[in-house]
Formats: sequence, structure tokens, C-alpha cells
Amino acid sequence: MSTLFKLSALVLFLFASINLPAQSFYKERESRDNILSIGIGPSFAYLDNGGQYRAINFEIKPSISASLTKRLNDRFEVKATGGVQWISSGGDPSKAVTDIWAANNSAFTAVGSAYYFDLMPSFYIVPFGNHMNRSLFNFYAGLGIGVMSVNTKQTKSFSKDEVPQREKITTGYIPLRGGITYSLNAFSDIALEGTLLTTFTDNLEGNVGFNRFGDHLAQGQIVYRRYFFSKFKD
Repeated sequence: MSTLFKLSALVLFLFASINLPAQSFYKERESRDNILSIGIGPSFAYLDNGGQYRAINFEIKPSISASLTKRLNDRFEVKATGGVQWISSGGDPSKAVTDIWAANNSAFTAVGSAYYFDLMPSFYIVPFGNHMNRSLFNFYAGLGIGVMSVNTKQTKSFSKDEVPQREKITTGYIPLRGGITYSLNAFSDIALEGTLLTTFTDNLEGNVGFNRFGDHLAQGQIVYRRYFFSKFKD
């Protein structure tokens, strides 16, 4: 009886060892075409009172984002991204510059945050039909449309006695986003991602027309990406 029991246990163990990998392989034949992404990294705002950009004299602030992505085929996807970027005026403007700002009743300082949401179609350089056969490295890029709400505290001088005024503006923007991914395992990637949010306004910070271009935001983030099914499965 003891020998029979041992043989039965051995057969059961061998069967389970063969069957479990087979079940796992069969389950992953269905591609995980949804991706949850979370990113964090440095950012800066291109503002009229933002600083001296050619001299790299401006403020670096953090940014955070979260995305849900739906893969449409082996190369294209649609991504919804929301996040927040902290912004600040900066640099060391000359008296001639501040005289112009004072004459135009423009803000000398502005500190606050920009909340944004956008939809973006994007594509991969290296196509893959299933999450299990994606390449070790890949590149993606896309262009979309979004809306942004910016809340700031602004002053019309550098005086420490001035009470900052709260200002809020909502604007549209065009996001340009791209990155390089590295596959960590069957279901996860890590990515280095760059984003440019080109807004439709020059008045995010209460200072208009001093720089050549409008107000825009730029980000560089480390992004964790996780593939999952559209429905939870065992």
C-alpha cells in the first residue's frame, strides 16, 4: 500500500508539473491589450517670466502622470493620460525687463500647478501582436489633444510685502509624447518618456507677450507600465 501510494503521488506530481505550464501557456495566448502606466519625473514650464532659458536658468519642478492604454493592433494604440505638473516663475530678470513688466501690469512671479488630461493615438516602432512576444526594447510616439487647468499665485512685483493673487485659467493643448521601453518581465515594462504640452495660450502665469512663443510645459519621466486583460481572469 505504501509503495502504491508513493507511485500515485509521483504520477500526480509529474502530471501537475506538465499541466500547469501548459495551462499558463494557453492562458497567455490571449494578448493582454490594456496597459496601466504610472510616471514621475522632472519638468519645467516655458513662461514669459520663467527665466533665462538659453542660460539654463529656470525652475525644475516635479510632474506625475497616470495613463490607460488600449492597444488596437500590433502597432497602434489609444492612450488616455492625466496628471499634474508643478510650475514656477524663475531666473534673474534685469531691471530693464522688470520695468517692461511693470509698465504692462504683468506678473513678476507665478507659482502653482497645472492639471491636465489628454487623449492620444500612438504607434510602436517594433510591432508585436501579443504581450508575450514583444521585443526587449521598443520605441513609441504619438500626438493628441487635451485640456489643462492651471492654478497659480501671482505677484506684480518682487516685494515680500505684496499679497499674492490667486488666478485660474483653463486652456486646450496639443501633447507630443514619446519614449523608449524596456521589458522587465512578461507583464511589465519600464520606460523613459518625454512629453511636450503645447498650450493655446500665452497667459498661464499672468505675463503675456514677453517671450517669442506661448506658454508650454515639458516633462521627462520614468514610467512603469503593466499589461492586463480587459476582464479579470484566473
